[in-house]
Amino acid sequence: MTTETTGSDLDMTTSNEKEQRKPLKLSRPGTLELKKTVESGQVRQSFSHGRSKAVTVEVKRSRTFAPGAGGRMTEITAAREAAERALSTPPPPVEPEAPTSETRKLTAGERATRAQALELSRHEEEERRIADAKAAVIAEEEAKRRAEQEARLAAEEEAARKLAEAEGKTAPAAGLDGPQAIPGAGAEAPAQKREAGASPPRRETKPSDSESDARSKRKSVPGAKVPAPTRRAANEPRRRHGKLTISQALEGGDGRQRSLASVRRQREKMRTAAPTRHAHQPPQRVIREVTIPETITVQELANRMAERGAEVVKTLMKMGVMATINETIDADTAELVVTEFGHKHKRVAAADVEIGLSGVPDDDTNQQPRAPVVTIMGHVDHGKTSLLDALRQTDVAAHEAGGITQHIGAYQVNLSSGQKITFIDTPGHAAFTEMRLRGATVTDIVVLVVAADDGIMEQTVEAINHAKLAKVPIIVAINKMDRPDADPDRVRNALLQHELVVEEMGGDILTVEVSAKERTNLNKLEEAILLQAEVLELAANPNRPGEGAIIEAKLERGRGPVATVLVQRGTLRVGDILVAGSQWGRVRALVDDRGEMTDSAGPSVPVEVLGLNGVPLAGDSLSVVESDARAREIADFRESSKRDLEIAASGRGSLEQMMARIQEGEASQLPVVIKSDVQGSLEAIVNSLQKMGTDEVKIQILHAGVGGVNESDITLARASGATVIGFNVRANPQARELAKRDAVEIKYYSIIYNVVDDMKAVLSGMLTPTQRENFLGYAEIRQIFDITKVGKVGGCMVTEGLVKRGAKVRLLRDDVVIHDGTLKTLRRFKDEVREVKDGYECGMAFENYADIKVGDRIECYEIEEVARVL
Repeated sequence: MTTETTGSDLDMTTSNEKEQRKPLKLSRPGTLELKKTVESGQVRQSFSHGRSKAVTVEVKRSRTFAPGAGGRMTEITAAREAAERALSTPPPPVEPEAPTSETRKLTAGERATRAQALELSRHEEEERRIADAKAAVIAEEEAKRRAEQEARLAAEEEAARKLAEAEGKTAPAAGLDGPQAIPGAGAEAPAQKREAGASPPRRETKPSDSESDARSKRKSVPGAKVPAPTRRAANEPRRRHGKLTISQALEGGDGRQRSLASVRRQREKMRTAAPTRHAHQPPQRVIREVTIPETITVQELANRMAERGAEVVKTLMKMGVMATINETIDADTAELVVTEFGHKHKRVAAADVEIGLSGVPDDDTNQQPRAPVVTIMGHVDHGKTSLLDALRQTDVAAHEAGGITQHIGAYQVNLSSGQKITFIDTPGHAAFTEMRLRGATVTDIVVLVVAADDGIMEQTVEAINHAKLAKVPIIVAINKMDRPDADPDRVRNALLQHELVVEEMGGDILTVEVSAKERTNLNKLEEAILLQAEVLELAANPNRPGEGAIIEAKLERGRGPVATVLVQRGTLRVGDILVAGSQWGRVRALVDDRGEMTDSAGPSVPVEVLGLNGVPLAGDSLSVVESDARAREIADFRESSKRDLEIAASGRGSLEQMMARIQEGEASQLPVVIKSDVQGSLEAIVNSLQKMGTDEVKIQILHAGVGGVNESDITLARASGATVIGFNVRANPQARELAKRDAVEIKYYSIIYNVVDDMKAVLSGMLTPTQRENFLGYAEIRQIFDITKVGKVGGCMVTEGLVKRGAKVRLLRDDVVIHDGTLKTLRRFKDEVREVKDGYECGMAFENYADIKVGDRIECYEIEEVARVL
């Protein structure tokens, strides 16, 4: 059975006369195997000292084809067979030398030396045979490579020729103007190709040395058939290398372009050369904007600057701040560190969370007139609630315990003219003080209710003082005119003692005589309120998120925290997310002053708000925000600020801290509250303190009265940061507890001169000290030196007095002052000295000034601050 196979494992031979495939055959009886493609043989390799080794030499046969006779591809095998025969031929056996007469005469050592020389010559001969065999194999592989390349080029030329013939056949059918030359096997049509943009023919290149060596070796191999080289005509362009595409063949150009491997090599070369090229350039420093809060740890500051923590600690040590990586530093120190590292700083504070809470200011075109907010104040039982009841035409006082107002009430009254007035009824003055203390001055007008039969009473005076501090206009309502003993003129005269000049006496304070019981002249009171509101030009924008103030707040069973809110601008609606002081929540319901549910409340409208998570304080501001997250953030910040203020309130109100605030320029008035045992002593103290004032400082007496120190005095002092002076009186237990809680200082005196001396000392500390100039001495410049890093230094001789380092100096030239500054350095024999006396030489340099000449005089003086006294 004969089997034909084409695998690479079969041994295929081809003769030049006839191609036939050898069938498989059995090399040994009973065994079927394929002939190996690797032929092996052994050679004997000899070494010194008579040692030898058998070396196996393997030859891997490969098929090499080349164009033969008739253009057919034939396999080259002669060179390979010759190499295999050379390797497989065993070396001739070394026959021992026949002993001759000469060898018989040689000694054993000489015979060993001769044998060694013969062995060495045989070893060299074997190495030459192996080298010749390897060279034959290399020559065969080179011939194979060249044959493959020439075969590929021939195939490409044949394809190009056929494509050109096809174009020549289709050109006449396309209607060309003239005949087009059809390129043959060895030439092209140069005219048409050049018009189509073909590249000019390349110049002839001389074959390289490797190609010449390969050709010579291929010719030396016996049996190898080398195709005869075809010579190119003179006008024939050089053959194209690489693959031929249809577009290149149609355009006529060789289409040579840079290979992808070449591009990659160039990029890799540039990348590796980039560090070397830019090694001398320093890395560019990145300037960052560092956000600095009020306090920050060293590690966090280093992270925000992208610097090493050790470098930041080192910089702090240079600045004199010993801080570890986990310690906290203040914002000023952190700002200096950031500047030292060359970064930009941005200061932020915890209070920045409230930025934009109040929104943008309203435009005048969007504002609309609003109802005035009126606060009714006065002495107890002078008819404040009864007057408000008469205005509202509802019985409010009947629901109060004992007819005395227990809570703040906010109501809106609709007048017959269609206008509205919002009234706030207060239990005395305490709630109004709390609102003013928290900055929630919601009142536009104060109506001071004074009973015509009682006149000005103690709480009436306190109400006047609160109204003055709030800087709101006052309308005096003289109530109880239905009483037979009513005397309104006595009330008007008594108001003069408190700097309230009524219109009847040439002032600007409106007074209205009313009777809440008989409901007389109520319309005149309303007209006075509307007139004062018209003068104030009250307006607000209702088309914006609501803002307002807390009038009162309480915790009710079944309703939760309930806050009475007075809307100041914007509109408050159900469902709004709001922040009230340190509390926040969502509006679940709005209840007006009549107890009815409403959906919204505009400016100057009082409503009850349900839905807060806690009870806010009276006077807290209320604002509508856009999300729960922002509301929670603002509430948390206010809660933390409140705790900090409570902790820091331990020393507030003391005279020492008052003096510190005065020295910092924060105060030019000294507020005090004075209580005395008798009216005579009180008048003496008040007159003495008022005479101390000057144009720069003065004492502001918030309240002066007869009697013990009570809670209202402490509240008033706390609101204004004042000191309470008690002359022969003491505070009651409630007032002492309140003063201890609010850190209000109470000073007790029994001698008027001690009060005057202490107040005079405090006012003297408020005065800025006077500056006095003290002459020290003169010095004359006799020589000028230029010193590196210092500048010009004048060599001087002290001619009068002495010269001190750090003192003020004037530079005189022809008795004219040309510079006034300070000394930068004062040296004597290259040493810094504190002072130089008359008759000694020294070197002096000025701070930021170098225009000195020989002959100039230096006048040295110092500034002394002298404390002023009243």
